[in-house]
Amino acid sequence: MIDLHMHTLHSDGELIPAELVRRAQIAGYRAMALTDHADQSNLEILLSKLKAAAQDLTSGFGIMVLAGVEITHVPPKQIPGLIRKAREEGAEVVVVHGETPVEPVAGGTNRAAIAGGADILAHPGMITLAEARQARLRGVALELSSRKGHCLTNGHVARVALQAGCALVINSDAHAVQDIHSRDMVKKVAAGAGLSPAKMNFCKRNALEICRRVRGSL
Repeated sequence: MIDLHMHTLHSDGELIPAELVRRAQIAGYRAMALTDHADQSNLEILLSKLKAAAQDLTSGFGIMVLAGVEITHVPPKQIPGLIRKAREEGAEVVVVHGETPVEPVAGGTNRAAIAGGADILAHPGMITLAEARQARLRGVALELSSRKGHCLTNGHVARVALQAGCALVINSDAHAVQDIHSRDMVKKVAAGAGLSPAKMNFCKRNALEICRRVRGSL
């Protein structure tokens, strides 16, 4: 399994990176990304912590751990610049907190994340077909989430993504032990979004491609 959207206590998660990685390893993960919430106030210090943790835990546990961020509730006009800044600071995976139906995310956030070339647009809510087509052109993957509330529009996201031909990934958005995916949960998220087993494998390949783009192998 690969999960590219997970949180530690460096934002609003419950676990330190080492415990999160160890528990993910036991659950059968091959790769994961530490993507704590970031804005202009904490981006640099957050990445300095997560880069060090990711390197040590990859070598210590033998599971690929990527250092990333989830740019969250940032004014849309500022998102592309913050994506660039995150990459300059060494982020291996840049996630943007999309227009979920359960939070007051500013309108235009999905478009800004796509225009800025984020790796993943998380829980993008009622994303439009035009936006999904732009995501395909920009190489931005759309997320199917298992997190409460964010998952409400998974079916819409899957339909629009497949119609547009853009990449889909399945992530946990884990904040606690109970959020870490089992293989059965991944299957349920995919099936609940209307995906066939073949399309679920498509999601796995997309996540694998992001890892290979960063590290070259897995």
